[in-house]
Amino acid sequence: MESILVAGGAGYVGSHACKMLARAGYLPVTIDNLATGHADAVKWGPLVQADIGDSAAVLAALDQYDIKAAMHFAASSLVAESVAKPDLYYANNVIATLRLIEALTSRGVRHIVFSSSAAVYGAVEAGLISEDTPQRPTNPYGETKRVIEGALRWIGEAKGFTWAALRYFNAAGADEDGEIGERHDPETHLIPNVVRATLGTGPALKIFGSDYPTPDGSAVRDYVHVADLADAHVAALAWLKAGGAGRAFNLGSGRGLSNLEIVAAAEQALGRKPPFTLAGRRAGDPPSLVADPAAAKAAFGWTPTRSDPLTLIRTVAAFETAQAAKTKL
Repeated sequence: MESILVAGGAGYVGSHACKMLARAGYLPVTIDNLATGHADAVKWGPLVQADIGDSAAVLAALDQYDIKAAMHFAASSLVAESVAKPDLYYANNVIATLRLIEALTSRGVRHIVFSSSAAVYGAVEAGLISEDTPQRPTNPYGETKRVIEGALRWIGEAKGFTWAALRYFNAAGADEDGEIGERHDPETHLIPNVVRATLGTGPALKIFGSDYPTPDGSAVRDYVHVADLADAHVAALAWLKAGGAGRAFNLGSGRGLSNLEIVAAAEQALGRKPPFTLAGRRAGDPPSLVADPAAAKAAFGWTPTRSDPLTLIRTVAAFETAQAAKTKL
């Protein structure tokens, strides 16, 4: 069983990737400082509780488990926080990642799958976003992802490893078996918040912006199920191992859903109408961001199969209900 180092494997997307790696016959070895991750989400392999910037801890894990490839999810990821604390984001997302890459290359790790973001594109005016769309990040979070993509390119050429940067659009949903899901504090994402509002376990939803140039006036985003994202990471790793060259890929459904369409989907899936209010636009929010995911399909056969709105809502609702039941025990 080949061991794969999963940096940030106790987090939302990382834990789902660990489950898919285990299904594919790998041993996922998580390294996570648990600042935002959860130890109980590490179910399919060992947990090394350490920061990715701790070179000694990373090297020890690489040696102990004979690591040959890595997936990197560990990052600070709140856009507003990145604007308020850009120094923190450069320290966590750039400096610590460069230390991780240095440790990996010193032990001859040949393949790295990097968790990137559509935030590298910034505010795109209209149309599907391809990997050739100009990158104009509008916040430090997106800029740090762009910087690491560039570092992977240049260091990969110099050190002889291959890499894939997977640019997520809006990750959503929860594990279909109910074992893991989204647990952020604070929770800033629309779908878990609309589910909580609908179930009565969270406050009324606030929809930001009702006058965008979109069909219903609310902002449009591309939502992709977290299990589909996890599948993409395993497929990208296989592509690298088969000789794939370093490049970036968009991961999205290719379909835009407005905020009000998500509200309607929650009512359809859960049988009750979510309470919500309309508020003004948030500064910097573009009207529409939708991926063109054709390159990932062409390179490693990835097509999302769970990213319809009803599946997104239902899997989150099932996880939220299970978490509430655990709390009551």
